[in-house]
Amino acid sequence: MAIFYEEFKVGDVFVSPGRTITEGDITQFAAYTADNNPLHTNEEFAKQTVFGGRIAHGMLGASMAIGLWCRLGLMDGSALAFLGTSWEFVGAIKVGDTITSHITMANKRMTKKPGVGIIFLEFDVKNQKGETVQTGTMKLMTACKDPNYTE
Repeated sequence: MAIFYEEFKVGDVFVSPGRTITEGDITQFAAYTADNNPLHTNEEFAKQTVFGGRIAHGMLGASMAIGLWCRLGLMDGSALAFLGTSWEFVGAIKVGDTITSHITMANKRMTKKPGVGIIFLEFDVKNQKGETVQTGTMKLMTACKDPNYTE
């Protein structure tokens, strides 16, 4: 069920379901993006790095983290546009890691147009050990439940 602009409250926290990163995820992401860095595609090379083995592409983790937010269904019917993101990669995601998105409603503001607002979300992406592996922000244009709503 969609949540509309005026129903979001600053400080709201949402936790997504988990998603386990598979060998196939990394292989397909490398194929889709042509990012065949051996850190992602060559186990023997990656064993010699600080990570001790292959890791997922940073943008694979970020994409899945945002997808996990979408799985909550909170924006189905109220999201109007993705306006931007800023993302940090603070830990490695390996094959077999299960990630969850912990999303905080950081801020919101109305646009000049009645019935349209902007929400600002903060992401804390955690692995199965509770370690933060990525953080980020996302800016979304959202509809108001009342198309004439203004603040």
